[in-house]
Amino acid sequence: MSSVKSIPESICIIRLSAIGDCCHTLPVIRTLQDYFPSASVTWIIGKTEYSLLEGSEGIEFITFDKSKGVQSYLDIKKQLSGRKFQFLLHMHASMRANIVSTLVNANRRIGFDRLRARDYQWLFSSERIIEKKHRHVMDGLFEFTENFGIKERSLRWDIPIRSSDKNYVDNLIKDDSPMVVISPCSSSRFRNFRNWSVENYIKIANYLLENHRAQIILTGADTKIEKDYANEISKKSSGELMNLVGKTSLKRLLALIGKADLVICPDSGPAHMAASTGTPVVGLYATSNRLRTGPYFSQHLAVDRYPDAIKTEFNKPIKSLRWGQRVRDPLAMELITVTEVTQKIDMVLGSHYQHTQKKQRLPLL
Repeated sequence: MSSVKSIPESICIIRLSAIGDCCHTLPVIRTLQDYFPSASVTWIIGKTEYSLLEGSEGIEFITFDKSKGVQSYLDIKKQLSGRKFQFLLHMHASMRANIVSTLVNANRRIGFDRLRARDYQWLFSSERIIEKKHRHVMDGLFEFTENFGIKERSLRWDIPIRSSDKNYVDNLIKDDSPMVVISPCSSSRFRNFRNWSVENYIKIANYLLENHRAQIILTGADTKIEKDYANEISKKSSGELMNLVGKTSLKRLLALIGKADLVICPDSGPAHMAASTGTPVVGLYATSNRLRTGPYFSQHLAVDRYPDAIKTEFNKPIKSLRWGQRVRDPLAMELITVTEVTQKIDMVLGSHYQHTQKKQRLPLL
C-alpha cells in the first residue's frame, strides 16, 4: 500500500488505451494539476487516443504507436533518455504498459493494488494504491489522487477542439429538432459481444424519426462491420439519416457529440466521450457491467440487462463473480428490448428534461 505526503514536482502517467479509459484518466490529471499547479505532467498515451486529447493544456504527451512494434518502445526510450520523474503513476494494467514502465526512471512507482494489477503489474511498481472493491473505472483511477491525500475531484476535461471542426458540426444542424448520435458498434475484440442487432437499431431510428422528429447521425470507425451496420440502418429506416461512419476524426466526433441532445451506443468510447461534454447517453449493457464501465453521468439512462445475462451464463449471482466479469454469450445483447430503449429515449427528449440538462452541458474549448 502507498500514501503520498510530499508535493510532487514531476509526474509521469502511463495510460495507453482505450479511448474510454483515457477519457476517464483526464479529469484525474486535471485534479492533480489543480492541487499541484507547479508540477509538470507527462502522459505516455496510445497514438489513437492522443489524436483525441491532443493539445490538452498543461500536459506533455509522449505517444506509443503499437503498430510500430519494438520500434515504438525504442522511440519512447529515446524521448525519456536522461529524464527522471519524482512519481510514476502506472494507471494501465497490461503487459504492454508494463514494458513501457521499465523505460521510465522515477523515484516512486505507484500502481494498482494486487486485486486489480493484472498482467503482473505488481512486479513493475514499488508501491500500490489502497484496495477498494466494486468501483467504476473512473473512481478507481481517482484512487491515485486519493493516494496524494486529495479528497475533492475536478470533473473537467477541457479537451480542445478546432474551430473548423466546430463549424463543420454547426453546419450539420438543420433545425431545432433534437439531434441524436447513434454509434451502434463497439470495438471488435476476441469474444467481445457488445453489439445490439442491426434490426433493433432500425426500429430505434424509426421511433426517433416518427415520435421525436429527430435528426439522426450515425457514427463509427472505418471498419467493415460498422459500415455494414450503418448502410443497413440507413437503407431500411423510414426517413433520412446522416451516415458519417468512417468519415470523422475523433476531434470532430467529440464536437458532434458535444452538440448532440442524445447519444445511443453500447459499451464503447463514444459513451465516455459524451461524459466529457455532458451529453446524455442511453447506454446498452448486457455483456459488461454498467456499474463498472457505464457512462459516468448517465447511469440512470443505461438499459441494463447484465444481471440477467450473468444469471443465464453462470447461474450465479453477480456478487459471487469477479467484479466486471464479462459475459461471452453472443446472444446476450438481445436481452435488451426496443421498448426499454425507447423509454429511456423519451426520458431524455422530453422537453422539461432536455431543458434542464442543457444548462449543465460542459463547454467545448
